[in-house]
Amino acid sequence: MLRRQLLAAALGTGLLLAPLAGALAWESEVEALKQRWERINTQQAEGQRRTALKSLASEAERLAEANADEAQPLIWYGIIEASHARERSGLGALGSARTARDALERAIELDPQGGNGSAYVTLGALYDRAPGFPIGFGDSETAERMFQRALEIRPDGIDVNYYYATFLEEEGRPEEAREHAQRAADGTAREDRQASDEALRAQARALLSRL
Repeated sequence: MLRRQLLAAALGTGLLLAPLAGALAWESEVEALKQRWERINTQQAEGQRRTALKSLASEAERLAEANADEAQPLIWYGIIEASHARERSGLGALGSARTARDALERAIELDPQGGNGSAYVTLGALYDRAPGFPIGFGDSETAERMFQRALEIRPDGIDVNYYYATFLEEEGRPEEAREHAQRAADGTAREDRQASDEALRAQARALLSRL
């Protein structure tokens, strides 16, 4: 009797831990993707980034497909593919941008906070930089809406304030651009995005110098 109870307890514990183990598996893979993305964007030369990001995006796509009901793998697939789009040109860049947009919008359906605002920041940049209709999906009103949503979630974020500042500069709104560039320059870098946030802080200071 005691042996059966112990076996049942062991089996029950195993069943409880199985979903947790699965979750931890994708979380560690997302963390690895994030760290590699940071290194590629902040340490590799411009001419080397495209190939590295293409490979990383393929890995991120597989992880997102294997965890289709989880927001974080989709968010990082979208972020990585958006970075890949930036390194490409022509229709290839637009195709990558569309793929990134679709992944991020699906992630927001699963997580309305968009990974603490990260999905909204990247969507804002995508809608800002993509060509408009009929060639692409670029739209300044949608871009601003995405940036505003990110600011609601993380008002002092270096990334959202920098990208919103560049958007405002392009829109001919220099006073607002200066305000958000200053917020980016004064913001606190995230522990898990230290290198990329510091790179954006430097770009925000450069933007301030010309506004």
